Amino acid sequence: MVGPRYPKSPVPGSRSSGATRRSALGLLLGAPLLSACAGVQQSLSQFSNPFSSSAPPAQPAGPPQQAATAGTGGVKVAVILPLSAAGNAGLAAQSMRNAAEMALAEFQNPNIQLLIKDDNGSPQGAQAGAQQAVDEGAEIILGPLFAQSVPAVAQVARTRGISVIAFSTDSSIAGRGVYLLSFLPESDVNRIVEYSASIGKRSLAVLVPDNAYGNVVEAAVKVAVPRRGGRIVAFEKYGADRATPARTVAQQLGSADGLFIADDGDAVVSVADAMTAAGANLRNIQLLGTGLWDNPRVYANANLQGGLYAAPDPAGFRAFSGRYRTKYGAEPVRTATLAYDAVALVAALARTQGNARFSSDVLTNPSGFAGIDGLFRFRADGTNERGLAVMKVTQGGGVAVAGSPKSFGA
Repeated sequence: MVGPRYPKSPVPGSRSSGATRRSALGLLLGAPLLSACAGVQQSLSQFSNPFSSSAPPAQPAGPPQQAATAGTGGVKVAVILPLSAAGNAGLAAQSMRNAAEMALAEFQNPNIQLLIKDDNGSPQGAQAGAQQAVDEGAEIILGPLFAQSVPAVAQVARTRGISVIAFSTDSSIAGRGVYLLSFLPESDVNRIVEYSASIGKRSLAVLVPDNAYGNVVEAAVKVAVPRRGGRIVAFEKYGADRATPARTVAQQLGSADGLFIADDGDAVVSVADAMTAAGANLRNIQLLGTGLWDNPRVYANANLQGGLYAAPDPAGFRAFSGRYRTKYGAEPVRTATLAYDAVALVAALARTQGNARFSSDVLTNPSGFAGIDGLFRFRADGTNERGLAVMKVTQGGGVAVAGSPKSFGA
């Protein structure tokens, strides 16, 4: 999974009556998803970091798992995951499979049957699993996890005219029937920039990594800041050398009222330390970040206390984790909620939307859907938008200072 590009605007309804119907649809579907959702907050950077699981590990994968089914409903839904992939990828996939089956069990009398396929962490395996599933009558495909496997699945799906809801964060593979249900950096950037502007922090210095994730964030922040009436007073990228960019930005902090650092926990701590070493007093400026700040190292770092970042409200994941632990006796990976929400969504659509249940018009409903991690909606280009909370860094963890929205704007 690698970083996505900036999402486009959703396509509004063509008539006022259509817009009303679609808005009502969003509220209707939100209810069953929330009712389907009846410990410890893990870091969003675990598996949601676009670089922590961009490809299967180098170790050899295990033997492919046998295809399985869950549920007895009449609407068949493929679930494609790297269940036999080596290392953390396989562990994440198993946790996501558990979450998918948990959603099926918690949704009252769903008319769906999950066709569970192991892609072995490879595009070839993903394509074979997708072909097998559509031959068995799958009407929609959930997964795969890895970006490199999504096009192979999409090729099969498009020949049958069915949609794919994948879990990759690489939006270069989204579009035309391929939707991404994942944590995308653009939502983080838009939310934190919007909030910082609302509290008067409109002159921002920006530090991002010189990699694909940094490129995505750069594109998003350079659009979001001026759109909210702000300006970027300093912008630097860093690689292994963080001291030089930190010195450059530190020299320009006098004209900034916010410092935005977009990276995972370990890197953010290193950058903050480099800024302090360069003479910056980080207590005199509002620190801003993305959901990857949800990391114990960030909370423990004195330089980052009081920093603000955008992320899903952790209450939903805590409740989900408790139910997961009760059922499976283990902690879920952070992205397990994606599989849960995907299954809950298709169950709700199968119940309420008749033969059009998985059409693009239904899936791109601009009112969105309510899931464990809050509101989400698919855009016409296959990317997504999430309703996020704003969290504050404290030594005890992230504390919400602004809740997630109850509905989407236009």
